[in-house]
Amino acid sequence: MASLRDIRNRIVSVQNTQQVTRAMKMVSAAKLRRAQERIFQTRPYAYKIGEIISHLKSQIDPATHVLFMPREKTDGALVVVVTADRGLAGAFNTNIIKVAERTIAERYREIHEQGNLYLICIGRKGHEHFRKRGYQLVGDFRGVFDHLSFDTVQKVVRLVIDGYLEDRWDVVEVVYNEFKNTISQNRIAEPFLPLRGEQFTTPVMERTIEHRAELKEGQALDYIFEPDARAILDELVPRYLNYQLWRVLLESNAAEQGARMVAMDNATTNAEELIRDLRLKYNRARQDAITKELIEITSGADALESS
Repeated sequence: MASLRDIRNRIVSVQNTQQVTRAMKMVSAAKLRRAQERIFQTRPYAYKIGEIISHLKSQIDPATHVLFMPREKTDGALVVVVTADRGLAGAFNTNIIKVAERTIAERYREIHEQGNLYLICIGRKGHEHFRKRGYQLVGDFRGVFDHLSFDTVQKVVRLVIDGYLEDRWDVVEVVYNEFKNTISQNRIAEPFLPLRGEQFTTPVMERTIEHRAELKEGQALDYIFEPDARAILDELVPRYLNYQLWRVLLESNAAEQGARMVAMDNATTNAEELIRDLRLKYNRARQDAITKELIEITSGADALESS
């Protein structure tokens, strides 16, 4: 049985851990507010530019643009996996890594066996996980969420487009956590290249688009393009890809902070319950020790009287 000193030391240790988890929860809550503001500002622009590109594609022959043409044969593939740089966020990283591995197994197994599967891992957890398992990693984007910037997005998109034009990969897919609310995320495997005929929609995007459609019901929209649809399309496509990946990183960052806040809140609650159980155990042990001492004193007194 643990001594009173051992129980006291454990209570102090759990209390110290509780202070850390409570502080981490408060930090994550502050970061989550900022991340939410950024993602709510970015979503409308990213959705709208995708809508404009879909409209532009209807004005020209998609076969004339290299990023719209699907390859006749898929000999190589690139999967962009977005995780966090740190843990202590519950199953946030584990779940998205499982989705990435399932996506690879279901869609790119043969390509992987042939050695033509490549990964860009944005975030330390995904990078280290897939590096240990022998995957071909392109670039090193660990630690980007400490100072998340649009420059990082441009570097990744430049790598993706260059490899696509050089025929290193014929299809590109992005796997990430979409921010749904504070306590939950949507795990998304989204096509990136070649650009699809119809805009890919996530669960959050579907709700937003339905809401916008209700507001614009009965309003027919048309565009006048100057100088022409093709010139505007050539200008917008790189921006579209940049902003789609920027939205993905902001979604993942907001989802990470929400997951960490919930995980630290649960840890703080569990620590409180553990402290309560330890204090009960401490009081019982202390009572047992006092009872034992009283019995020893009484027994000694009885022995003296008998002698």
